[in-house]
Amino acid sequence: MPDHPIDLSIAVEPQPDYRDANVVIQGLIDFNAAHAGGTAPQELLVTLRDNEGKVVGGLSGDTWVGWLQVHALWLADDVRARGLGRALMLEAEREAVRRGCTQAFLETLSFQALGFYEKLGYTVFSRLDGFPPGGARYAMRKPLEPARAD
Repeated sequence: MPDHPIDLSIAVEPQPDYRDANVVIQGLIDFNAAHAGGTAPQELLVTLRDNEGKVVGGLSGDTWVGWLQVHALWLADDVRARGLGRALMLEAEREAVRRGCTQAFLETLSFQALGFYEKLGYTVFSRLDGFPPGGARYAMRKPLEPARAD
């Protein structure tokens, strides 16, 4: 068993502070970078703004080791069903290709956008039933090529 100070404590934080969470996340990023040739994920944010500059949709993700990972895609209710989700995805894919990515990865829940992503060329490679209860969580991937990202 490794030596460690007696004054360590483990606690579930009742009101998590994002700065503490960032310490944990940055620690993992640094560890991963040490095992991936020194590279760290590069954040990717694509926004949709109204004429007043307010964010009414967007995509958050990152690019790392040749992969685009989409963490979140969201559109306000009043701007849905206009092709804007597709436009956000394609813009993120174009930027990922520009950054040297050849693959994309995302997860979606059964009540979210499985069919939407399939129409964009994503394929399911993993299904976790019961997450959420009565539904499923899907992991999806798509090869990225300059011609396909347009």
